Amino acid sequence: MKTEQFQTLLQFFKALADESRLKIVGILANQECSVEELAILLQLKEPTVSHHLAKLKELNLVTMRPEGNSRFYQLDSQALQAISKDVFTPQKMASLIENIDTEAWENKVLKNYLETNSEGTQRLKDIPASRKKRLVILKWLVGKFEVGINYPERTVNETLKCYHPDCATLRRELISHQLMQRENGVYWRITPM
Repeated sequence: MKTEQFQTLLQFFKALADESRLKIVGILANQECSVEELAILLQLKEPTVSHHLAKLKELNLVTMRPEGNSRFYQLDSQALQAISKDVFTPQKMASLIENIDTEAWENKVLKNYLETNSEGTQRLKDIPASRKKRLVILKWLVGKFEVGINYPERTVNETLKCYHPDCATLRRELISHQLMQRENGVYWRITPM
């Protein structure tokens, strides 16, 4: 997400994180109001309402129409739809994490469940009970097998025993999580998508 879009999104959430501003948006979505009317409806002082309207105007969420000495405000539904269309897409929301290390949690799980023996080989301390943590371990384990090679069950067991004595459970988990497939005692790693 571009910096200006991120700032717009941040300002949008900051502006609407206030109860009074949310109520103002709700009122202005239904009808045009003056500062005086909004102050009476919300039981706030007029300067407070003006302050909230200024915050909403910064985002172009409200429009103002002068009439004599009064100013009438209304929700700009087109601006709201434009923000929604430009910023609130799954792709734009996913891009919020561009500068975040998405593998940090997985690395922590690996650090917590793996130990290095005196020969420098990593072994599993335990098989995690949590499905999500277990999947991290299984993805690490499946990396010990090459894509495109068929392994007899005995070889799979020997490889898994290098990392944990309960190779049967790990083998079943690799199959059930669709990281490997099995047919007639032959196993192979599924190509990652």
